Amino acid sequence: MANIPIWPGSSSFFPGDTPFGFYDNDFQFQTDTDKFAKFAAQRLGYPLVEIELQDLNFYTAFEEAITTYGNELYAYQVADNLLTFQGATSSIGPANEELPQENFAEIVRLSNQYGTAAGVGGTVTYHKGILPLETGKQKYDLNEWAISESIEGRIEIKRIFYESPPAIMRYFDPYAGTGVGMQQMMDSFGWGSFSPAINFMLMPINYDMQKIQAIEFNDQIRKSQYTFELINNQLKIFPIPIQRGIQSLCFEYVKVDEINKPYHDRNGREIITNASNVPYENPNYTRINSVGRQWIFEYGLAIVKEMLGYVRGKYSQIPIPGSEVTLNQSDLIAAATAEKTSLIERLRAYFDTTSRKTLLEKKAAEGEAQNKTLGQAPMTIFIG
Repeated sequence: MANIPIWPGSSSFFPGDTPFGFYDNDFQFQTDTDKFAKFAAQRLGYPLVEIELQDLNFYTAFEEAITTYGNELYAYQVADNLLTFQGATSSIGPANEELPQENFAEIVRLSNQYGTAAGVGGTVTYHKGILPLETGKQKYDLNEWAISESIEGRIEIKRIFYESPPAIMRYFDPYAGTGVGMQQMMDSFGWGSFSPAINFMLMPINYDMQKIQAIEFNDQIRKSQYTFELINNQLKIFPIPIQRGIQSLCFEYVKVDEINKPYHDRNGREIITNASNVPYENPNYTRINSVGRQWIFEYGLAIVKEMLGYVRGKYSQIPIPGSEVTLNQSDLIAAATAEKTSLIERLRAYFDTTSRKTLLEKKAAEGEAQNKTLGQAPMTIFIG
C-alpha cells in the first residue's frame, strides 16, 4: 500500500494532461480543473483521509463529466429537432451554437409521396407514351408495349387519354348532327353569302353553345361512349377502333422503381440522415452556465469516487500492527454507481421540462388560465 501514490493536496494543470484534450485550450476549463481536483479530494475526506489518486485522475474525471453533460444535452436536442435536421446538408457546420428553426421539409417530402401516388405533383417523372391503335382491335398489352420501347423495369399507368373528339373540332361540319347543315343555317340567318370563317363574330354566343351541346348530345345518343378498362396494364378500349377513327392513344406512366426508391436523392450532397450524423461537437465549456457546471462537478465527483473504489479494491485489507484494516472499495463503487444514475435521471428530467412539446403545452395552459381569469373580471361600465 505504501507504493500507491497519494494525493499531495494541490495540482497544476497543463494542456495535454487530459486523455483526449477536448477542452485543454479553454481558459475557463484550465482554471476550473484544479478547482475540481481540490473539491473532489476534500469531498472524499482529504486531508483527514488519504486519497489514493493523482491529479491526472481528477483531470480525466472532469473531462468525462463535461463530455457526458454535452452528450446528454445534444442527444436531447437532436431528438427534439430531428425532423428539422433530416435532409439538410451536413456541411452546415457545428450546431452547438445554432438555434434550430422549424420547417416543413419532412411534411413536404411526405406530401410529395402522396402527390406522386395521386398524380397531382411529387418528385417522380411522368413519362409519356403513344400506342398506335389497330382497326378492330380492342385489347392491348401495355407491358408488351414497354418491352418494345426498351423500357427497363415495370411501369404503372397513371393517365389514359382516350376521349371522343371535342365538339369544337366538328363545329363547321355541315352534318355534325344538328339536322341542319352549316350553309343552310347561315342562309336561314340571311348570311349565306358570307364566309363560314366569320360566323363566330356574327352569331350570338348562345348559338355556339347550343350547337356544341347538340353535337355532344348526338354523340351520346348515337355512339358508344369513349372509355377504357385497365387491369394489370392490360388495356381494353371502347368503342372498338374503326378505320377512320382515332389512330393512336396517348397515356402517361411512371416507372415503378422510381416510385419505390427507398432513399431520397442526395444530388451529390452529404446530408443528415439520422441522429448519429447531426453535426454536434463537444460543448464549449466557457458557455456552460453555473447550473450546468454544478451538475458537472457532482458527476465528476461520482466518477472520482468510482476510480478510488477500483484503486482500493486492489488491496481489500491492509495489515497494521496487531490487526488488519478493511478498505471501503465496495461502498465507494456502489455509491458512485447510484449517484451517476441519479444525476443522469435528474438531468434528463430537467431537459424534459424544456422540450418544445412541454413548453407549448405550458403556454397553452397559461393562455387558458388567463382567459378564465379575465372572464371573471367585471366589464367596465361607460357612462355617457
